[in-house]
Amino acid sequence: MSVAAQRTGAQSQVTRRSEPKKGARKIVHLTSVHPAFDVRIFHKECKSIARAGYDVTLIAAHDRDETVDGVRMKAMAPPSGRISRMLRTTWAICRQAIREDADLYHFHDPELIPVALVMRIRGKRVVYDVHEDVPADILSKQYIPRRFRRPIAWLAGLVEMKSSRYFSAVVAATNPISRRFRFRTASTVVVSNYPVLDQERDDRQESWSRRSGSSVVYAGLLSEDRCIREIVEAMRLLPPSLGATLNLAGSFSPPTYAREVTASQGWQKVNSLGVVGRADLSLLLNGARAGLCIYRPDPNCVEAAPNKLFEYMQAGIPVIASDFPGFHAIVNGVGCGLLVNPLDSRSIARAIEYVLTHPEEAEQMGRRGREAVNRTFNWASEEDKLLALYAGLLDSTSAA
Repeated sequence: MSVAAQRTGAQSQVTRRSEPKKGARKIVHLTSVHPAFDVRIFHKECKSIARAGYDVTLIAAHDRDETVDGVRMKAMAPPSGRISRMLRTTWAICRQAIREDADLYHFHDPELIPVALVMRIRGKRVVYDVHEDVPADILSKQYIPRRFRRPIAWLAGLVEMKSSRYFSAVVAATNPISRRFRFRTASTVVVSNYPVLDQERDDRQESWSRRSGSSVVYAGLLSEDRCIREIVEAMRLLPPSLGATLNLAGSFSPPTYAREVTASQGWQKVNSLGVVGRADLSLLLNGARAGLCIYRPDPNCVEAAPNKLFEYMQAGIPVIASDFPGFHAIVNGVGCGLLVNPLDSRSIARAIEYVLTHPEEAEQMGRRGREAVNRTFNWASEEDKLLALYAGLLDSTSAA
């Protein structure tokens, strides 16, 4: 993500403080993989605990040290590649973590497990935030030769499980992830990727009748497991009379995947926007007729609950998602969209066409999704769980 996009993504004024609030407990979040203004890490967790009165530092790849919304950013130089990140960046983060001398360390990447163990040896409280099922994710990594994926996944899972016994707590992004840890660590809490309620954003949303055009949107990583090729092919299959367009917001991973996707005739109906900031994404969703949340049936995806699903719902647009059990429970349970076969471009095309040709029903889907977010699927309850976890760990007399 570019620095400009990160700054836009912060959606906040930069504030500065020379000294933390007197007596505040110090918490450090660490990430070597995610951008500094990651939605879960910065916008939800770090900003929430800063508002609660903690002294919060985020160690992440960034261009400079600064304080944003009460969160002190300690900048790490962006790594030159995956190996550099896993070795040089991890060592740099470890040194900075030791300098911070915090009461609690909250880390977000499995490659930082050695750093977490160092902090535990030093008597610190450590929380492991598990964003995804790591062994299952490794099984779908295209850059790992297929014959090596299963043994690497097994080894990664073993390291994760053995190490988690020494952590103070595990925070899991979904219930399926949490089940892997519940009997291996003292405290496991599910903190879901629900969106932060934003009344101003709700007030800015266009009414359905005033939305112009026939655009659908996908926001996120443009990769094979997100079925971008199938989505673009679905655009080719739509009747020309619909005038449908696809707005793609994100970057290709790996970059070579772009050649495969852009070769499709459906690419003529695509607006490729690159990585966009939070404010621009809000405007993009505000003009869309549907949001696409389509994943391949890989082990790490079938029970996923990604940010984009709930952000589409919050924006009041129908969701078109893979027909997986996790998505089925939310999308069909709420009645906020349609489910498709992610490997069948015709199935995707039929869902897009249905939403665009049934505007009244699409509007009702969007309204039900937004109501469900306002009522249930929002950050307020998740924030309470995170703060309760911190309070329990920090109020104890010794490192948990």
